[in-house]
Amino acid sequence: MTLNCIAVDDEPLALKLLGNFTAQTPFLNLVGSYSSATAALRGLQQQTVPIDLLFLDIQMPDLNGLELARALDRGPGGGGPRVVFTTAFNQYALDGYKVDALDYLLKPFTYDEFLRVAEKAKAYAELNQGATAAPTAPAPPPEDYLYLKVEYQLVRVPFNDILYVEGLKDYVKVYRRSQPKPLLSLTSMKTMEERLPSHLFMRIHRSYIVGLEHITSIGRGTVQISNETLPVSDSYRDVFEQFISRWK
Repeated sequence: MTLNCIAVDDEPLALKLLGNFTAQTPFLNLVGSYSSATAALRGLQQQTVPIDLLFLDIQMPDLNGLELARALDRGPGGGGPRVVFTTAFNQYALDGYKVDALDYLLKPFTYDEFLRVAEKAKAYAELNQGATAAPTAPAPPPEDYLYLKVEYQLVRVPFNDILYVEGLKDYVKVYRRSQPKPLLSLTSMKTMEERLPSHLFMRIHRSYIVGLEHITSIGRGTVQISNETLPVSDSYRDVFEQFISRWK
């Protein structure tokens, strides 16, 4: 699924950043960038393709982002683009709720944070599409991969290729079955834990998430994956022991 989106921000650097981030995200198609809410409103009225997602600054001259969101007349469950506010101020959370905003990006935000919100918008769009489809229509197959930001590109990594993930200070290393060299990505273990499906992966340590199907043996407080022995820490031991009970 591809989401058509537009970006609105009166700061040129912020608008350029949104353009760069959308260009790096395979399922986003940026069809317009506007430096004011009034220009964006005119652009929305003239668009020949449906707009799914609106990245919208709040504090702008003339018409601000909240006023534009209200002008779209989008109630819960209604039509029109979903709104993601991009703002340097967090005091607008309640106002955003009132206009049914999908999420917030608090400036300055990273690509990792941007991608999380974009994936949330995609999941919402797929859910909404499924709700409006004919009852006999087959459900789309679940995604079996994720995209990782590696240096200046996105790398597609199938779930079944991930042996385990190792957390460093500000990065993670993703070890794969198909390649001897791990991928190094600027993201957190918490983000990886959220993005990896829980029926395929389990966190066993502050520094390790393992692919359950790749565990070859279990020792006393350890698991074996390929040629690596990884520790199971006390804080994750109870959940892991529940998993072990299925082996017996």
